[in-house]
Amino acid sequence: MRVFLKVLTVFTVLAAVSSEVFFEENFTDDKWQDTWVYSEKSGKEFGKFVRTAGKFFNDEEADKGLQTSEDARFYALSHKFKPFSNKDKPLVVQFSVKHEQNIDCGGGYLKIFDCSLDQKDMHGESPYLLMFGPDICGPGTKKVHVIFSYKGKNHLINKEIRCKDDVFTHFYTLIVQPDNTYEVLIDNEKVESGNLEDDWDFLLPKKIKDPNASKPENWDDRPTIADPDDKKPEDWDKPEHIPDPDASKPEDWDDEMDGEWEPPMIDNPDYKGEWAPKQIDNPEYKGVWEHPEIDNPEYQADSSLYLREEVCTVGLDLWQVKSGTIFDNFLITDDVSVASKAASGVKATQEGEKKQKDAQDEEERKKAEAEAKSSDSKDDDDDDDDEDDDNSVTPGEVEETENDHDEL
Repeated sequence: MRVFLKVLTVFTVLAAVSSEVFFEENFTDDKWQDTWVYSEKSGKEFGKFVRTAGKFFNDEEADKGLQTSEDARFYALSHKFKPFSNKDKPLVVQFSVKHEQNIDCGGGYLKIFDCSLDQKDMHGESPYLLMFGPDICGPGTKKVHVIFSYKGKNHLINKEIRCKDDVFTHFYTLIVQPDNTYEVLIDNEKVESGNLEDDWDFLLPKKIKDPNASKPENWDDRPTIADPDDKKPEDWDKPEHIPDPDASKPEDWDDEMDGEWEPPMIDNPDYKGEWAPKQIDNPEYKGVWEHPEIDNPEYQADSSLYLREEVCTVGLDLWQVKSGTIFDNFLITDDVSVASKAASGVKATQEGEKKQKDAQDEEERKKAEAEAKSSDSKDDDDDDDDEDDDNSVTPGEVEETENDHDEL
């Protein structure tokens, strides 16, 4: 029993040692300015990031991240770290996004690059390994991007994953396993999963339609046909419009001047429309013909779809119409439990943010009411002044009134 426990302890220690955090950034101080690099790509007007917890937060210091600070700007900022490969182990990418500006149109995603990226020349066309995170633009686009580069081409996921669109902090997690499966989590809860081959068009299809097969000429795929015994009634054909029987030529109508008078046309109540025979079940119906498939001779399986040989750089390369998004809690690791633990406090963060925001909103509401009341009061005072002015008399009028009174 003791031997078993010792062996178990050794395996536990080895497992703990084997897991690794390749990159982590929580922006605890201003040193990020020394390690993150802005792009200087010519022809682009890039916006700046500022370190802040925003207008409302749970813990001001702990919740500080990088916030976009200028409207209608591209943003391009990246950080390089020691390169690694995810061969035979999970790849976990996680970060938090807080759209406290109630974003109308803009990106909230990150990109992962290899070491070939020129950070000062990073732009929207720079090749990347994967792109992950929320993207919002109007009511029609509120999704989580999961895009992988494969053999020089970017492939979008075939599924629609809805992102969060409120103003609070949310954690986004992508887990890619060496068995070519994946999971997408939001706030530590799974929102999508599957197989890389099934949910992306990395490979050619396993099956294709048999080029030598075609639908037989005698194949009848009409579920219904016209009843051959159904005949059009003799009294069916009626004009769609007829002269109005109640109309009469105006008394002042001059045939020579106005031309020959014709009554206006009205819908014919007896009009039955175009006749068509009724439909009956087709006795020769064979169903929908399905094109037979064969194995695609050009299909090649790839058990390493998950593999990224050189992961080296994380970057924020995006556009925002209205700034204010805060990016924080960057984590790249091979240990799912490490990411889960890092995101475990998100509910408490959201509760703290909501509590503070509600208090701020209430304070603003009361302030607005007070200003409105003050404005109404001022208007009333102005009205009273106007009434006093209307009831007043000039000095001459007063003197005249007094003289009249004396005469009495």
